[in-house]
Amino acid sequence: MSAPAQTAHVVNVRGYLTVFLTLLVLTVVTVAVSSLNLTETATVAVAITIATIKASLVAMFFMHLKGEKPMVFWPLALTAVLVVGLFVSVLFAEGDHLFGTKFGDAFGTAPKSAPAGGSH
Repeated sequence: MSAPAQTAHVVNVRGYLTVFLTLLVLTVVTVAVSSLNLTETATVAVAITIATIKASLVAMFFMHLKGEKPMVFWPLALTAVLVVGLFVSVLFAEGDHLFGTKFGDAFGTAPKSAPAGGSH
C-alpha cells in the first residue's frame, strides 16, 4: 500500500497583507467621505460603492473565490439576486412612509370613537 499523496497549500502572505492594507485604506476613505459636505444621495452612493469593492476583495481573496470554477458563481449570483429582491420588496412595502404618508387604519378612514354610555 502506498501512502496518500499530500498536496501543498501555498499561502501568499504578501497578497493577503496587500488586500488587508487595501481594506484599511478603503475604510479610511469611507470615513473621510462621510465627513465631506456631499449630499446624502452622493454620500450613500460612494459608501455603497466602496463597500461593494471591499466585499469583493474579501470574497475573492479571503474566501478563495478567485481561483474557483465558474459553477461556484451561479449560487452566489442567485443569492445576490434574492437579496436585492428582498430589499426592493421592503422598499415597495415601506416606501410610502419615506414620503410622509400617514395611514389611519386598514381602510383609510379616521378611527371611530367608542360610544358614550353604559351597556344595554
